[in-house]
Amino acid sequence: MFKLSRVLHLTSTSRHRLLEVLSSRNVEVGDSLWDRRDFTHSAGISTSTNNYAAKGIAYTRYASDRIFAPYTVYKGKAAFSLSPCLPTFTKLDSGTVVVDRRGSIMMTFMHSIGERKYDWEKRQRFALSATEVGSLINMGSQDSSEFFHDPSMLSSNAGQVRKSLSIKPNANSNGYFVSLNVVNNLLNTKDYFSVPVTAAEFAVMKTACSVCLLSA
Repeated sequence: MFKLSRVLHLTSTSRHRLLEVLSSRNVEVGDSLWDRRDFTHSAGISTSTNNYAAKGIAYTRYASDRIFAPYTVYKGKAAFSLSPCLPTFTKLDSGTVVVDRRGSIMMTFMHSIGERKYDWEKRQRFALSATEVGSLINMGSQDSSEFFHDPSMLSSNAGQVRKSLSIKPNANSNGYFVSLNVVNNLLNTKDYFSVPVTAAEFAVMKTACSVCLLSA
């Protein structure tokens, strides 16, 4: 989600380790380490991206050969990571370059299935648009935001899958709860994730998102 040289230094003592994909089913991790008015936003957004793995670390590579490492928050019941999906472009016969897919910040949520293990197979994704990222960056300690997505908004399946992401301050105003609710009427399933985030972790999230916007 950001350039390692500019934001994070990966060391063996880092409390936050990057997502490790050790099998096609599970993710095992090391030691766990995240009035203005409330903001609500609705959108239909695709959640596709290309991820690669090397030496046990998940990251995202783009045609420019820039590599962005995700920022991941691991907690007892669930975890989530943020990584960038840069915009893609198409060059027309006239030579004009048009946007093919707008950039986003992909949030990937996973349930805990054991000590330091997370279920990668049943992950859920939520793609934050540039405007939604701006709302996250602008949040104060007392602010909350909620975003609604319909991945199939422009298709015949519109309304069948509903995703809502909420970021709300905790009772002590020293952190947040980041929650994702997914209702899939096509599969008749409901999925819910809630991850407590400290003020320090949220500060890293905001900084990483800021760097990602500047790098896009």
